[in-house]
Amino acid sequence: MGLFYYDIYYLILVVPMIVLSLIAQAMVKSAFNKQSKVYASRGINGAQAAARVLYHYGITDVRFETVSGKLSDHYDPKVKVIRLSQAVANGTNVAAIGVACHEAGHAAQHAENYLPIQIRNAILPVCNVGSAIGLPLAILGYFLGFEPLISIGLLLYGLIALFQLVTLPVELNASRRAMKVIEETGMLTHDELPGARKVLTAAAMTYITALLVTLANLLRFVLRFNRRD
Repeated sequence: MGLFYYDIYYLILVVPMIVLSLIAQAMVKSAFNKQSKVYASRGINGAQAAARVLYHYGITDVRFETVSGKLSDHYDPKVKVIRLSQAVANGTNVAAIGVACHEAGHAAQHAENYLPIQIRNAILPVCNVGSAIGLPLAILGYFLGFEPLISIGLLLYGLIALFQLVTLPVELNASRRAMKVIEETGMLTHDELPGARKVLTAAAMTYITALLVTLANLLRFVLRFNRRD
């Protein structure tokens, strides 16, 4: 059989992880939609909440921009800009405040030179190379019957998982920073805090399942390349 003909390893290893990933993505959307309907009694919007997080950390050189799309919120460290979707920037609900403060948490990480951020930035170039050429090299090595090339290719491909692994503490820490400031400053009431935490926890699950998909694919390729049928 060919290398990928009737790939039983894909069905056994990868498909279940993809299903988990889709479930995690659905959970994020569900949690966000549900908490978007819960009005934050303090009356502040997402942009104002994020600004309070920046103030808490003494950050004065980060700007805000509003962008299109849903759940398109992110922090751009290159230009020190927090980009928030319309729903998050202007939303006066629990979900908007949680997401906006999470992005401000990333700004705080960069301002403090948070170690996992530095590690992630350091390995990013080589991880990009691994993502681009790792699998093609392994496939080439397979057809040439040259096992060292297969090993090099799989090692490079595995760097994707390394990058995703390093990303996990970055995301979890940003959420912890967000919730800490939200609670300490009283941006959300005691009853509203669990809702924001649910949104951020659901978002974190997407990073975990993405890592699982990559690891499942890596194991799949290792097993496939070691078969000679």
